[in-house]
Amino acid sequence: ASGPAPRRIADFQEVLGEPTVALAKLRDLCFSGIPFDGGLRCLCWKILLNYLPLEKALWSSLLKKQRDLYSQFLKEMIIQPGIAKANLGVSREDVTLEDHPLNPSPDSRWNTYFKDNEVLLQIDKDVRRLYPDMAFFQRPTDYPCLLILDPQNEFETLRKRVEQTTLKSQTVARNRSGVTNVSSPLKTPPNSLSEYEVLPNGCEAHWEVVERILFIYAKLNPGIAYVQGMNEIVGPLYYTFATDPNSEWKEHAEADTFFCFTNLMAEIRDNFIKSLDDSQCGITYKMEKVYSTLKEKDVELYLKLQEQNIKPQFFAFRWLTLLLSQEFLLPDVIRIWDSLFADDKRFDFLLLVCCAMLTLIRDQLLEGDFTLNMRLLQDYPISDVHLILKKAKELQDSK
Repeated sequence: ASGPAPRRIADFQEVLGEPTVALAKLRDLCFSGIPFDGGLRCLCWKILLNYLPLEKALWSSLLKKQRDLYSQFLKEMIIQPGIAKANLGVSREDVTLEDHPLNPSPDSRWNTYFKDNEVLLQIDKDVRRLYPDMAFFQRPTDYPCLLILDPQNEFETLRKRVEQTTLKSQTVARNRSGVTNVSSPLKTPPNSLSEYEVLPNGCEAHWEVVERILFIYAKLNPGIAYVQGMNEIVGPLYYTFATDPNSEWKEHAEADTFFCFTNLMAEIRDNFIKSLDDSQCGITYKMEKVYSTLKEKDVELYLKLQEQNIKPQFFAFRWLTLLLSQEFLLPDVIRIWDSLFADDKRFDFLLLVCCAMLTLIRDQLLEGDFTLNMRLLQDYPISDVHLILKKAKELQDSK
């Protein structure tokens, strides 16, 4: 396709040009895909994820407030502990028992520091592998975080913390339901981390920005902290904002991504909480919903999968939890997310997309045996997301 028709861009500009954005109209437009031109997608996502209010007059004060708040988080959660650690090295004799690294008290600052390091190491391992098929996350950002990279700084940054943490991380990938492999064959990580260049001082790679966002999220949300897979949710958001053609938005990609990610996680975080798996809001319920929807739409296929004992958690766990971010290439994931974010019933449409994916390969599934079908579902064969979305829309309209 030769890019979106100028008419379509004009439709977006018209809706976004009103003093109060008409949300229903905007959702309608976004559902069919948002043009990248002029930063339209970045702006629409911020509205659809409830980061920007519908009254445009409020935008600039809200953005300033949120971005200042994010700087505050950086100071409190990364810079302060870093200074404490750096100072400790200088004046060993000032350490009281209260703040001794070996103080067993659970409230000790050091205890928190070591616990945080475990989380940090898990995040570090996951973000370095983001989208290994494209170079973007390894490249330096045009807007490194000056608060942290100021050459005057002597404090311990996250990068130094990871380098210095000899704690061999005990945190095994918190992988749920036995069979699920969280990463798909499409995205096999490079052999070793040594393939990644460490950028010179004063520069930071995009993956380091993502690491900071996830670390701060984990600190602010101790109930869920960090679960493997969150990196796959924040990646496409950050990529979209960090490639915004408008530099005055792009410069604040980190803070804006953090708040949009937080809002998105508020809607899907139950998928990541193991204790909720079997509740109405948990992932098991949603996976069963994929099968009950399939049963409605294509009973023959449903019975075939049942007969082969192919349970939805073998494939739908990853599809649903990660919003399909592991099944397709990044530009296609972003296109799917246009429709998902625009869906006013939120992730109901995701269930239909999963059903569409199943019905589009129904002939192969009906012929295949268990092993073959598992392979098809674990490494989905169709890469044309427009076809999949069109099919999902048909399923939606056929209710």
